Amino acid sequence: MKSFLFPVAISTAFLLVFVTSVFAGLHPAIVMFMFGISPAIVIWMVIKVLKTDVEVKDTFEEKWYEDR
Repeated sequence: MKSFLFPVAISTAFLLVFVTSVFAGLHPAIVMFMFGISPAIVIWMVIKVLKTDVEVKDTFEEKWYEDR
């Protein structure tokens, strides 16, 4: 797995667990703890994705509108 996909997968899994726990009626303290650490998980994901070393061959001017 690519290094920037792992944080995206973890963040998505955390979101699914969080939403499921809210609807399942899990203890409010656990839900609030998960809500409290969620910004750290999102910030970790954003930093990993932005710092990844992926070369983009297309420019914005070439690909901004694909229907041409």
